Amino acid sequence: MGCVHGKCCTRYPSSSDGDSGRRREKRPYKCKHILTQRSLELVPVPSHNFTLQFSVLTQHGYYPDTVERENQDSFCIKTQLQGNPNIHFFGVFDGHGQYGAECSNFVKDRLVERLANDTTLLDDPLKAYNSAFLATNSELHDSEIDDTMSGTTAITVLVVEDTLYVANVGDSRAVIAVKDGDRILAEDLSEDQTPFRKDEYERVKLCGARVLSVDQVEGLKDPNIQNWGDEYSQGGDPPRLWVPDGMYPGTAFTRSVGDSTAEKIGVIAVPEISVVRLTHNHLFFVVASDGVFEFLSSRTVVNMAAEYADPRDACAAIAGESYKLWLDNENRTDDITIIIVQIKGLSNSGASATDNEVDCGPMLMKSIKGSFDTSSVSEPEETYGSVRTDLYDTQQSCQHSVSMNRSAAIVVPSPMMHQRPSQLDV
Repeated sequence: MGCVHGKCCTRYPSSSDGDSGRRREKRPYKCKHILTQRSLELVPVPSHNFTLQFSVLTQHGYYPDTVERENQDSFCIKTQLQGNPNIHFFGVFDGHGQYGAECSNFVKDRLVERLANDTTLLDDPLKAYNSAFLATNSELHDSEIDDTMSGTTAITVLVVEDTLYVANVGDSRAVIAVKDGDRILAEDLSEDQTPFRKDEYERVKLCGARVLSVDQVEGLKDPNIQNWGDEYSQGGDPPRLWVPDGMYPGTAFTRSVGDSTAEKIGVIAVPEISVVRLTHNHLFFVVASDGVFEFLSSRTVVNMAAEYADPRDACAAIAGESYKLWLDNENRTDDITIIIVQIKGLSNSGASATDNEVDCGPMLMKSIKGSFDTSSVSEPEETYGSVRTDLYDTQQSCQHSVSMNRSAAIVVPSPMMHQRPSQLDV
């Protein structure tokens, strides 16, 4: 969930820089506009003798009032980072605001480039990740892209041998499937950064943000009631961030890359990083924009993905279900991007006896919450690409069959028709 009206903020002043008074010259930045689905791909991780099998799909959202609106999601998959066959990168970037597409494409390029060029990556992945995000944020501020009221969230997974480093900025999400006997569990690898979180709420309040729902900021509800429940039961009017004396920017997240105006009230680009040691019980992980998770829980997404042997089928099924639920609940859909990475053949044969005693659940070695510290900023072959309800019981099967052909994916409806989207075989 982004700004007041979907991902595009409309309640803000001129997009000129308020401090300098200068207006930047805009230029397009390699934006994708159509549904993109990759073929099935595999990459080995020779250090631990397992394979990653993956695919990705991005679906342009449907906005009936702005049918020419471009897909603001982007993705980056970079295998063999730094030429090392044991390092692989997967990221989804969800842009918002007038120049959200430019921001997300810029960040997915620059972030992985920073990581690829950081000679300390293997020695200190956490520091390298943090520096890459902060340096990319600074670079976006200094670029020709106007990020005054635009930016992007970022959910990224760096695979280093048998360890996942998951860096999150914003409200997109990564989740991993864990085998537990006859069950498959869903374990979140990231935590959404929104005002629903007490720690994030208190942090942005200290930075001067007003935290109010749209109804509160418009005077329809009491602004002194600073309790919105949780994001699963709250409804369609979440708490948002506003400057002290204006009705902008209205972001429903507390961290992002870009958003130079919101940065002044605590919206920061510092990632939260979790570190997970893979075991033979880990089946696959999902990296997706919040267009997927708006009406599907993490557990539902994992349940659906587990029904398919081929991640291409799983991507198409989840994107299609997400798209359908958007149209069932609203008159539009968000952009939807999903990467599914299956973990094949990891036996942990070289792990210690202590490691092998852990039979289920990700081994969460460390979680770096990340606080804003400007002193930590370092000067800084690729592929680009509301309410979260639980719709499936843990024991319920999705009953999707695997076909020899690719599953149908959803296409944007005609701007002249308000009908259920047609289907396209991909």
